[in-house]
Amino acid sequence: MKATGGCENPVYLAGYTTVQRAETGEILRHYSTENEPGGRMPVRCRNRRERRCAPCSHLHAGDTYQIVRAGLSGGKGVHDSVQYHPRVLVTLTAPGFGPVHRATDRGEVCRPRRNGGLCPHGLPVGCPHRHAANSPAPGRPLCPACYDYVGHVLWHALAGRLWARFCDGLKRCLASMAGVPRSRLGGQLRLSFAKVAEYQKRGAVHFHAVIRADGPDGPNAAPPPWIDTDFLENAVHSSAATGYVQAPFSSATGERKIVWGEQIDVHSIRGEHFTGEIVTPDAVAAYISKYITKSVSDAGGLDQRVHTYEEIAYAPVNPHIRALMATCWRLGALPEFESLRLRPWAHTLGYRGHALTKSRRYSTTYGELRDVRARYVSESIGASDTLTDAAWRYVGSGHTPGEEEIARAVSHGLRVARESYRERVTDE
Repeated sequence: MKATGGCENPVYLAGYTTVQRAETGEILRHYSTENEPGGRMPVRCRNRRERRCAPCSHLHAGDTYQIVRAGLSGGKGVHDSVQYHPRVLVTLTAPGFGPVHRATDRGEVCRPRRNGGLCPHGLPVGCPHRHAANSPAPGRPLCPACYDYVGHVLWHALAGRLWARFCDGLKRCLASMAGVPRSRLGGQLRLSFAKVAEYQKRGAVHFHAVIRADGPDGPNAAPPPWIDTDFLENAVHSSAATGYVQAPFSSATGERKIVWGEQIDVHSIRGEHFTGEIVTPDAVAAYISKYITKSVSDAGGLDQRVHTYEEIAYAPVNPHIRALMATCWRLGALPEFESLRLRPWAHTLGYRGHALTKSRRYSTTYGELRDVRARYVSESIGASDTLTDAAWRYVGSGHTPGEEEIARAVSHGLRVARESYRERVTDE
């Protein structure tokens, strides 16, 4: 359990591994699960979701931190000169689909309305209460009948296309602002990005992205002299304000144009301030990586797929999330929305994108980081120039109640050790 870091849902394997020297056949290492408790060996589940497995999500967040930071400061195969390239931190949100309850850090009134008023369905258009962040009200619509559930679901289903349109529009804006033909922009400039998706309280996804301008050959080449951080910021605002995607037409939903919300934040990564922190590569990487452990369950949704409408009706979610899931199920039955695969992704409220996406040349990958760890372990046991014979099979997963308590204690001990180390480093 210590070897798996206190994983909350380990996968159990049975089998053996034999490492021998390639030239002589000398056995360097042999491991078998025959003498292990239960004849099995636990390995990490590697789940990125904090609510599913906190220890494995911490490891996944660490890999994400390294991926994002390498694209800002260099290292992991990326040239150090990227730290001098124009870079911005961008937050793109979904539009408003109807007023929802909100909580504020300063304890302000949710939605003050001096003259009151009612919506067409007879419900107040304001809310005089002060909601705590952990109360069930924030994120839920003031009037469910007025809320545009169809627009919300279709925005999620087409968010990936909207991001692709934003990237294309960003290149067009840069070419137009620089007076360079769009067809020749690739010979002077290449854009790279790393993007993470986060679910808000209202169940809508918004994106945090790092965008970097490189030369035509990627991070190892200097960008053209005509582009700087301010130039890139203006292009981001222009592309986000004008980009849109047309949803498939249906007589049930009418014409729908998918656009970004009005809240668009762009911060240059060059030592300025945002939310009280310095915009350094380390701060941005930490800011991005903390969202990789989140999922739709943090907004009150489900982490597993539903296969029938009855599962939605009895799902342990709030009425707002249930209405979004039901809308996915109903729209998914229409032939014009078949390509959007709304029913298989009803548990994520129609959004089917990855938690983290990046351009090919931004930096390293999860696979490369895992290979480095595997090579480190192999070298530590002197496994160079060797042959490996292994046979493994799946025999189960999860903990017994007793094992669960031990794993929780191991995880807690590792977490306390990490916090103590950070405090000691900070003090030094």
